[in-house]
Amino acid sequence: MSALAIDIGGTFTDIVLYDDTTGRFAAHKELTTPADPAMGVVAGIRHLFAQEGTDAAGVTRVVHATTLFTNALIERRGAPTGLITTAGFRDTLEIGHERKYELYDLHLPLPQPLVRRALRLEAVERLAPDGAVEIPLDAASVLAAAERLVAQGVESIAIAFLHAYANPAHEQDAARLVAERHPSVILSLSSDVAPQIREFDRTSTTVANAYVKPLAEKYLNRLSGDLAALGITAPLFMMLSNGGLTHVDEAKRVPVQLLESGPAAGALSAAFFGERSGCRDLLAFDLGGTTAKLALVHGGEPLVVHKFEAGRERRFTSGSGVPLTISTIELIEIGAGGGSIAAHDALGLLKVGPRSASSVPGPACYARGGTEPTVTDGNLLLGYLDAETFAGGTMKLSMEAARSAVGALASKAGLDVPQTAAGIHAVVNETMAAAARVHVAEQGHDPRDFALLVTGGGGPLHGCELARRLGITQVICPPGAGVASALGLLLAPARVDRVATISRRLDGMDWPTLEEAYAKLESEARAVIAATIGEGTRPILRRAADLRFVGQGYELITELPPGPYDARMEAAIREAFLSGYERVFSRRPAVAAIEIINIRVSATGSTAGSSLDPEVPKAAQGDPRTGTRQARFGQAEYEVPVLDRRRLAAGTEITGPAIVEEAMSTLLIPPGARAMVEAGGNIAIHLAQPATAMAPERETA
Repeated sequence: MSALAIDIGGTFTDIVLYDDTTGRFAAHKELTTPADPAMGVVAGIRHLFAQEGTDAAGVTRVVHATTLFTNALIERRGAPTGLITTAGFRDTLEIGHERKYELYDLHLPLPQPLVRRALRLEAVERLAPDGAVEIPLDAASVLAAAERLVAQGVESIAIAFLHAYANPAHEQDAARLVAERHPSVILSLSSDVAPQIREFDRTSTTVANAYVKPLAEKYLNRLSGDLAALGITAPLFMMLSNGGLTHVDEAKRVPVQLLESGPAAGALSAAFFGERSGCRDLLAFDLGGTTAKLALVHGGEPLVVHKFEAGRERRFTSGSGVPLTISTIELIEIGAGGGSIAAHDALGLLKVGPRSASSVPGPACYARGGTEPTVTDGNLLLGYLDAETFAGGTMKLSMEAARSAVGALASKAGLDVPQTAAGIHAVVNETMAAAARVHVAEQGHDPRDFALLVTGGGGPLHGCELARRLGITQVICPPGAGVASALGLLLAPARVDRVATISRRLDGMDWPTLEEAYAKLESEARAVIAATIGEGTRPILRRAADLRFVGQGYELITELPPGPYDARMEAAIREAFLSGYERVFSRRPAVAAIEIINIRVSATGSTAGSSLDPEVPKAAQGDPRTGTRQARFGQAEYEVPVLDRRRLAAGTEITGPAIVEEAMSTLLIPPGARAMVEAGGNIAIHLAQPATAMAPERETA
């Protein structure tokens, strides 16, 4: 039995074929085909099947993650979308939260709504906050709005009425009216997509879902057909942003849940391989061709949050993007990857990214039409990459093209090519380190308390230098690091997150009603799990709630004990909230009244064969040394041994400098570092260098 994992990135599409019986996996990197992503997937699968001499009959499950929907939203390439909302609330998307993310910037760029004003229309209706009908739904106004939208070429309509989270009846009636009159129009209801309080966030999430939903349906239908044409009849699972899997129909219904699917899989992979090295506190660092991702794994699990911002005007500034109320693994994306373009700014300073050469045309060394210098070009010139075996030997790199591109940049600065290549490498490392420091600090942690686990095609190349800049002394490089996100897909459980708004004070709680609300969410979650991995599954259920002190404007999501709930649970819920509040804010205010705003349920269930056990040779498989290469570290040149990772037996010790190559990535071990090949397959690197001034010593009492 084999599992097939597919991860579409901005530059490469990774395909992994994993044998559940032997623990062996084979992988292939195919250049992503942005105009038709399914074409790259099919080409990659065919190549891998031919390479391994296998066929589709043995594939028992297919797991997929993609950046397609994220990119469509960020680049504004979604379907023509309209919005029907309550009369008087047409401008909710413009008004937003009514606050500036930079208070004193008079020329502040704001994220533009996904739906322009002419396509935001109103219906006559009104619900009270408790769901009671104040103004009945006027069918004629709904149909008139739909007619105007369809006449303007709208393919997808979001319906978001005031207080629909408390009573979905008006939205459901409006959807029925529109579907009967315009059956080809795709609909998204806020009571289905984001049934919780806060009008702007709920409307924004529903509109984003409507914006990518036609694209999702078209793509998933196309991919399902292409897989069937290849003879693959196994079920197709889609990775969600929360680190779980779902079935295709659920993915088509709410594709906004898939936006961060690829990075989520990478975080799961990092947690798994970190556990093998006895590390449960990790910074999971993935560097691909277009972006770098960093996720914090604490206590063996990635942190899951229930909000996300897409397409930020300023990459690290909260409030500058399109808010989405989806469950997602907490991470940051940095505009730094192998394809990131190096250039001088207006002051003549070297900058790297966020512009990327992507897969088309790609870095100059790909010899596919790119002429601007990139991180990959610099790494090739520094001696870190083998031009003949890059990406598993599926493509040859051009040293001449890289030298020409970097040389043009060097001549402008009055430097030689090696100095400029080293500068590109150093600048991109510091860009990533600066972002990592901010992200870890915002979570209330010190990076020196973590190990750094490196994945992606470029993570092992840059990981040790990034760790040095963060003051981290342990770096872990798992097997198959270049396709770790695809491997993470094989580890993911089926998962469902459900939320509902109740807005009740804890001291006046109607406990039977609360338990009934939780039970309803759990029943819905069980149904989706059963549809994903089969009837008879007993999912693990977790309860949480958004709690706050009465009068506060924002909530703290708090894990709660399992049900059933009655009045005897009040003390336990109160203590869970107060403990979480103290952990975040370092104190417990002298306030007694607490209220529950939203209740949350997550359900997870193991998929068949969701395991991973890559084989590691117990004894040396021939001489691992394949030669040497001239490589530059800092200002010094070294004759560096090149090792084949497939021939490294468990227990092998490596002293830096060294270059360890495997099919999809290259690990750079710097001078002075010591590495060990562990029995579980990881290479653990200990950096002897002391923490730099950029990671200051802790103050002692």
